[in-house]
Amino acid sequence: MMSDSSSPEAVSRRLSIAPMLDWTDTQARYFLRLISRHVRLYTEMVTTGALCHGDPARHLDYFPEEHPLVLQLGGSDPHELAHGARLGEQWGYDEINLNVGCPSDRVMSGRFGACLMAEPEWVGACVRAMREAVSVPVSVKCRIGIDRQDTYEPLRDFVGTVSEAGCGLFVVHARKAWLDGLSPKENRDIPPLRYPYVYRLKEEFPHLHISVNGGVRSLEETRVHLERVDGVMIGREAYHNPWVLAQADREIFGEAEAPLPERLDVLERFIRHAERQLAAGVPLHAMTRHILGLFHEQPGARRFRRILSEQGARRGAGLGVLIEAGRAVGLS
Repeated sequence: MMSDSSSPEAVSRRLSIAPMLDWTDTQARYFLRLISRHVRLYTEMVTTGALCHGDPARHLDYFPEEHPLVLQLGGSDPHELAHGARLGEQWGYDEINLNVGCPSDRVMSGRFGACLMAEPEWVGACVRAMREAVSVPVSVKCRIGIDRQDTYEPLRDFVGTVSEAGCGLFVVHARKAWLDGLSPKENRDIPPLRYPYVYRLKEEFPHLHISVNGGVRSLEETRVHLERVDGVMIGREAYHNPWVLAQADREIFGEAEAPLPERLDVLERFIRHAERQLAAGVPLHAMTRHILGLFHEQPGARRFRRILSEQGARRGAGLGVLIEAGRAVGLS
């Protein structure tokens, strides 16, 4: 069956925000949703161990406004992944994603993440178990290769094998991962970007939904990629400069009449959210650390960030800190 890039489900995947450990938690996702109604949001990677042996609600609870929302799982045991996927479906997630791209030492020691690219048949078994456990879509996020895999063919073979297990959705970070010798931070920048590998993947597997990730910093770049693939995933740029998403609903999702957000309006709505969360016992800094880039390159942005960083992190910090920071950027 050919991929239909114009279907509502496909349109919803045109632009997504990458899962980022310690960054894309539920508070960050709520904030980003205030800027774009349609961008697809991902959780931080949640390990199957945390779900099997910990408190699932701690890792899975979210705000209803976050949809469309994808749960990313980290693991390599098919039974545990099936259990995690089942919990994700019960919690109402729109999609379950398997992490086959994270290069950290902690991930490798648990035999999941990017190291699994060396075991495509096993990844296929994991995907099959997850698909049999749930009715929502199951996707895979991977790299273009690992270590000394510099050619296109290993990526093609990996995707071919995993797709035979029933996976029709792939998000491909267009850098390979060096598992021995580079830190996770270095793996985000040092291996060169090879977008043509991802483009070729779409050409050879036209029936699959292929999204590209890595180095994308604007909607202009997003539109260029969308001429060759089905979807684009933005990572750090959307976190540090979230206003990159301000026109996404119009330009990427085709809502020509969608109202353009205004920064102060977003801030006011977030203040109301913060007031409710403070009453529920959530520390102010757990929320405000995610909005430091809201006024990126705008007048008063430096003072806005300084107030939130210095005062917002203090024990017992209240809503007044957020309001004071807002006044630095013109909040009345």
